[in-house]
Amino acid sequence: MKDEDAKTRGQYNSNDTVDDYFPDRFEMPDELESQDDFFSEISESLKQQVNEELVQEAGGTTEEMGNNKNNKKNNRKKVLTITFSILGALTLVIGLIVGTPAGRKLIYNAVGGYVSGRIDNVDSENKKPSNIFGDNKDDDIENTDPNLRKEKYVANFLISGIEEIGGGGRTDSMMIVSVNKKDNTIKLTSIMRDCYVEIPGHSPNKLNAAYSLGGMDLLVDTIQQNFKIKIDGYATVNFNAFESIVDILGGVDIELGSAEANYLNTTNYISNPAYRKVRTGMNHLNGNQALGYSRVRKVVTLGGANNDFGRTLRQRRVLNAIFEEYKSKNLFELMSIMDQVLPFVKTDLSGSEISDLLQAVVENRIFTIENHRIPANEYYTAARNERGAVLILDFEANIKELYRVIFLDEEVTPTPEVLIDIPN
Repeated sequence: MKDEDAKTRGQYNSNDTVDDYFPDRFEMPDELESQDDFFSEISESLKQQVNEELVQEAGGTTEEMGNNKNNKKNNRKKVLTITFSILGALTLVIGLIVGTPAGRKLIYNAVGGYVSGRIDNVDSENKKPSNIFGDNKDDDIENTDPNLRKEKYVANFLISGIEEIGGGGRTDSMMIVSVNKKDNTIKLTSIMRDCYVEIPGHSPNKLNAAYSLGGMDLLVDTIQQNFKIKIDGYATVNFNAFESIVDILGGVDIELGSAEANYLNTTNYISNPAYRKVRTGMNHLNGNQALGYSRVRKVVTLGGANNDFGRTLRQRRVLNAIFEEYKSKNLFELMSIMDQVLPFVKTDLSGSEISDLLQAVVENRIFTIENHRIPANEYYTAARNERGAVLILDFEANIKELYRVIFLDEEVTPTPEVLIDIPN
């Protein structure tokens, strides 16, 4: 019987077949079938050498031992030749895989299949799996809703942190993550939860109400219809999952102001009292501390942002710190971490879409992150209505700013390796 738990964790079990372990099956190319004779020759050579060793230990004649000695020397040369041939062939195969676009595509497909198998995939009513950049010949982005902005050089994803305290559910954070192949950046754009928006099929409300009314499908629809931008997929984590992800990673480095440190040590935002011992300056926060920090909005951030503007800034800072921790890990550490982290994430992305995203990031060396926020400065009014404290947006101006940031409608000169926060 197969060890199903081990397979779920991505660990290889000796009873598993290749098809059980690998997410995708790769057929051996026909031209490699001619190698059968080559490997048969290796097997026969090794068998002959073992037989000779047995004859010698059994006590052969002097002449036989002399002949065996010469034969052994010749066979060793043959085995060495074959061994080096194998190594050369493997080097060539690896070079062809890594050194060619087609070969690397196999790797991206394998990784995408693996991630898809480990992550918590969910079905979306409105999602049709496709090439997320729309740059395949068979894809036609013209079929996208003409009212929604979509370009082949950008893929936009909505990531949300879900609060499920008391059995309910609401989005405590919402960000559009844009992967841009034109200027080779990843842009994180926070959408503030108090934005007063039209929610399809419902009365106008705060943006974070959309999730409680209709889940991620309705939230995606709400953002698309209000901000006129195509969302290509989404991912969510809840509070417990967020804590686990940070802890698996080993914690994150965050600098705190004196007001922040005092607030975190004297309130229940850090839910475990044993961890209420942060200090002014740089801290290495565990998952429980990082979650508490991400939720604070009643004291100013380091730098002066306040209210929900400060909270979204903290959330972007934590996400950037997580990216920095990932960048500091070696390949083997990353494999172990990702194997543990992926089951905590829910997404509607398919394996092929994950492969396309990975290929775009690696092939274009997209390692620069920029931070932005909507509403942009001066394009909103703080107000109070039947929904409580809300932000009334100048949608035309904010959409124009969103297009400028994400689609580069105006000339944008990104600052490499600099995390840009819009001042308040």
